Amino acid sequence: MRGALGDGMSRWLLRAVGLLLMATALALAMSRAPDLPVQGLVARWAPPPSDFIDLRGQLVHVRDEGPRQDPLPIVLIHGTSASLHTWQGWAAGLRAQRRVISFDLPAFGLTGPFSGTYAAQAYSGDAYARFVIDLLDALKLPRVVLGGNSLGGEVAWRVASLAPQRVERLILVDSAGYPFDPQSVPIGFTLASVPMLNRLTDWMLPRGIVESSVRDVYGDPSKVSPALVDRYFELTLREGNRRALVQRLAAQRADAVRYDNNRVRMKALRLPVLVLWGGRDRLIPLHVGRQIAADVPGSRLVVFDALGHVPHEEDPVATLVPVREFLSAAP
Repeated sequence: MRGALGDGMSRWLLRAVGLLLMATALALAMSRAPDLPVQGLVARWAPPPSDFIDLRGQLVHVRDEGPRQDPLPIVLIHGTSASLHTWQGWAAGLRAQRRVISFDLPAFGLTGPFSGTYAAQAYSGDAYARFVIDLLDALKLPRVVLGGNSLGGEVAWRVASLAPQRVERLILVDSAGYPFDPQSVPIGFTLASVPMLNRLTDWMLPRGIVESSVRDVYGDPSKVSPALVDRYFELTLREGNRRALVQRLAAQRADAVRYDNNRVRMKALRLPVLVLWGGRDRLIPLHVGRQIAADVPGSRLVVFDALGHVPHEEDPVATLVPVREFLSAAP
């Protein structure tokens, strides 16, 4: 009797293990997400007025909107794993009166990894800043209003530090560059930061991970629509972007050891600065925005209590109110 019972239990365990392995294999197959060629993404994510500029062998996805005669164009820089699309609301609200230029940073969006003469560059803050200065040169923009969110905010203030003559005003939206203890980190960033595990993301990326990551940076996750997740997901799959994200996060950790120097550079800025922050930012908490505003002479801090890490994307109408005031104020 015991033998029969033991044999039955063994067969049950073998079946259970077999079913588990089959379910795991099925889950892995369903999660498989190979790189997408950029050519196949252009039709959906780069309609007019999108364009591509050859910058020293790097094809840069750019949108240039509004009156060309604007003497002081507004240039906007997105954050990690985002794209120029994050500024669509601001561009729509400003382009009737102002020239608004947005673009995909290398490693993200349709621009993709560093290439051409930039191919050997690390994805450090100052490397990005020098890239932006090169882009301003290519667009023949001697002086601009520069704005950025998260990584883009850090790149913006680094441009102002390296080339102060190029930046008339600075808009920092939940900007990186100072030390912070996140209350929550998007799971996509976590996976891309873990050695060995980040290699899996080269060929496997469940859409749910991207959705969770986007919801994590919104103050009100219910605003995250399937269409918004589609955009982030498909542009993440752009060939080379996932590997470049791993390299970018490694460069970010290297930059972090120089936080004290960052504060010195920020304190040396001498230009009008508007600091915007989401009160529900769980990635870079509000106290960082308060510190930046305290360090930069003459800066102004505006807090949106109900918004998260990407307030300009989450509520472009509300966040544009102080921006318009800032742009129209006397120097």
